Amino acid sequence: MKTREITDRILQLKKEKRAVILAHYYARPEIQDVADYLGDSLGLSQAAGNTDADIIVFCGVQFMAETAAIISPQKKVLVPVWGAGCSLAESIRGEDLKQWKAAHPDSIVVSYVNTTAEVKAWTDICCTSANALKVVESLPADKEILFVPDKNLGAWIKKKTGRELTLWAGDCCVHNPVSAEMVLEKSREYPDADILIHPECACSSDERILGLPQAFLYSTAGMVKHAAQSAKRRFIIATETGTLHKLGKDNPGKEFIPIHPQTICGEMKKVTLEHLLEALEKEQYQVTISEDIRQKAWLPIERMMKIS
Repeated sequence: MKTREITDRILQLKKEKRAVILAHYYARPEIQDVADYLGDSLGLSQAAGNTDADIIVFCGVQFMAETAAIISPQKKVLVPVWGAGCSLAESIRGEDLKQWKAAHPDSIVVSYVNTTAEVKAWTDICCTSANALKVVESLPADKEILFVPDKNLGAWIKKKTGRELTLWAGDCCVHNPVSAEMVLEKSREYPDADILIHPECACSSDERILGLPQAFLYSTAGMVKHAAQSAKRRFIIATETGTLHKLGKDNPGKEFIPIHPQTICGEMKKVTLEHLLEALEKEQYQVTISEDIRQKAWLPIERMMKIS
């Protein structure tokens, strides 16, 4: 089938089956274009909770679909490709967090949403890059905070809030290579550009970057909002390159320059239109969470969403 035929069939099946398609900004452009909701982790979590559809087809990585299944247990949650991974989510297991928490019995565990359901089950409150500062600032000042799993996001939160966080040593294999040197070099090449940086990047807590007046630390959704509202015409984007599709569509006439052309998540790119069509046709690759884990994992997500 040609692309147009596949797209038409997807839209037809979506209507027939009362399905909704959720896609992350890092998905392929053609997937973004057929999605009912395009967003970052926080927005996708909220969309999963608010939809009245019978089926959620999640075009992202596995932990994101798990989160949707935790939030909306009455829905059938499908992934077009089974097992798309995430280096952050895979850097810590539920058993790891259980043991770490036992060694710090009076601590509060804050888990980035980029974690498995089992990790969330041992978590006190979740956060995303969009609401991490608000979540941490809401916690009692006299409590030790264990932050998992992203060391770069955690270091940025420490810098911005002044709170003492004990960090797990995980990172995103896409964002972690983005160094201060890369950002400074790009800023010299494009001195008129705003620099939009995801806090998962290794440079996010570097004083040289935080001191740049044209540098801004944002979640992906924050980058989209900044670009739309800014009078600037040029932007350096330090996150996964899939975001450039949305930025370009929303802002004709503005230029978006990737921090590096290979800042690409291969796992996010696994889902194709063909995979999406097959998932809808066969209703295959359903994500299910045991009720015991789901109930435990729902509590920290619920706490996060109340703050958001």
